[in-house]
Amino acid sequence: MNTDTALHQIVERIRAAAAANTPLCIRGGGTKDFYGEAPHGEVLSTADLTGITSYEPSELVVTVRAGTPLAELEAALAEKGQCLPFEPPRFGSNGTVGGMVAAGLSGPARASVGAVRDYVLGTTLVNGRGELLTFGGQVMKNVAGYDVSRVLAGSLGTLGVIAEVSLKVLPVPPAEATLEFACGQADALRLLNEWGGRPLPLNASCWFEYAGAGALYLRLRGAVAAVEAACEHLGGERKDNARAAADWQSLRDQQLSWFATEEGPDALWRVSVPQTAPVLSIDGAAPLIEWHGGQRWYKAPPSQAARIREIARAAGGHATLFRLPGSGTQGGVPRFDALSAPVERIQRALMREFDPYGIFNRGRLLAAN
Repeated sequence: MNTDTALHQIVERIRAAAAANTPLCIRGGGTKDFYGEAPHGEVLSTADLTGITSYEPSELVVTVRAGTPLAELEAALAEKGQCLPFEPPRFGSNGTVGGMVAAGLSGPARASVGAVRDYVLGTTLVNGRGELLTFGGQVMKNVAGYDVSRVLAGSLGTLGVIAEVSLKVLPVPPAEATLEFACGQADALRLLNEWGGRPLPLNASCWFEYAGAGALYLRLRGAVAAVEAACEHLGGERKDNARAAADWQSLRDQQLSWFATEEGPDALWRVSVPQTAPVLSIDGAAPLIEWHGGQRWYKAPPSQAARIREIARAAGGHATLFRLPGSGTQGGVPRFDALSAPVERIQRALMREFDPYGIFNRGRLLAAN
């Protein structure tokens, strides 16, 4: 289908839904349907909004339509030796660029290079009135509407249908190395905090236990000389690059066996805390820790929500019920931690402004939206 025709059909569908107060469930590839509260409403697909409309490798900027498969975009960037540094999780082969922005999720390198929102330069959006709006541009210094583009990251489709997005990209670093250190959780956090204060080319980290033994993996990226000097200085066991790359990709997409929750009562919890937070006293197996200590994954039943969230808040963070257990039982537990009153007022005001009839992804982000 012609892209202009597809966009016109989306606009007309939105206007009809607004007039009839019909909720719409915006969907790209459907790979992140598990994230957030359960989606409902008539499916509004962005699958026909595809294609890279502009790519200037020398300017480090690409403009792409929302329904374009993420794999297609990353392949085009790789041909020019460039990448999306924040390593967006894909959770499947059908993930789209629009879904990447709407979910706002970042991969292993997030703590070192920034999040999705830091790379969004501009967007084209269809709001709840069926109006086509453009925010931002294609350069970092473009100020008008820039923050509006960024606020779409993580909005889970509650502000409108993303039609097109301009992204900043970066060259693939010339050198990479992965080091392994045998250590417990407390020592891993201590080492990460110590290394974080040094001029090292840190890019990503991961600690977890396997067969009762803890291991910390550290990925270095940057200039050849910097990476080699860091390897010599830090020690540890240097891993084969090809094998390590596959493992980091598995971590990015939660394909490591550690993440399996197909059976049993345990859900997958994401606990976001300051990197300097100590070991958290959350019952169950040891966590998997990323982002130099800032993102910690736990397996625990939804029934432990109050305790987990209390511990996260005490450490200066928050907890998200990321994936339900294999049984699918949520037990009435909200997927996201409660927002502060001022932040919730701002979020609801944004949703009313962009989607005055409340037709987009009702309840996906905030209850009774």
